[in-house]
Amino acid sequence: MRQRFVLDTTAITDAGLRIKEGYESVCESAQEILNLIALARLKLDISCYIPYPSVYGELISFLRRNQCSEEVFTKLDTWLVKKTPNRYEVKIPAAIFYEYIMVVRQKMNKGRRLAEEYIWESSAITSKLLSESEKNADVESEIGNLISKFRDKFRTTMRQGILDSAPDLDVLLLAKELEAGVVSSDAGIRRWSERLGLRFVEASKFPRMLKEYLFLLGDREISALQETVSEGEE
Repeated sequence: MRQRFVLDTTAITDAGLRIKEGYESVCESAQEILNLIALARLKLDISCYIPYPSVYGELISFLRRNQCSEEVFTKLDTWLVKKTPNRYEVKIPAAIFYEYIMVVRQKMNKGRRLAEEYIWESSAITSKLLSESEKNADVESEIGNLISKFRDKFRTTMRQGILDSAPDLDVLLLAKELEAGVVSSDAGIRRWSERLGLRFVEASKFPRMLKEYLFLLGDREISALQETVSEGEE
């Protein structure tokens, strides 16, 4: 059976992937991963898709902010299949929606309790500093630090394990439509991939998986393919 994968932005940009593979920059990791995807498509008939325009636009913006070369964008447009998920035809079990609503409700309650805790802590800090006749600047600094801590913790509490963007949902819808595997490092995408019965590949493991497939073909064939890809870029 022909293998297909749908890539999230993190399949190319994940920091853990760069550390694991020894890539020095986002641009280097993007180039090397796209080279592997090219080889896998030419020899193994493995197709890698990216939801368009949501995830594609997100990835392009990220790579441009990191000042990647035009070669990277050419590879991306050549070897990743851009496709918009059929949002009107893909069927998702009602039980999945029910479960998702329950998870969001739990997250909202956790977020509310977290906000209440920080409000009380802020009130206590303000009262203590004012009673000690501290300057207003000191009060503002302490409360500012507390707000910063709250933002970080709130983001972790609310976003971890849920789908919180249209691109995330597009990855799952396209994978469901194509009966494809999902490549990502996002905890929310992983969780709901499992709920939908989709194959999930951790972004940090995807390059090594492709290398293992290609390695079994024999070094000589891989070298020939690498030369073919290089010639096509000239």
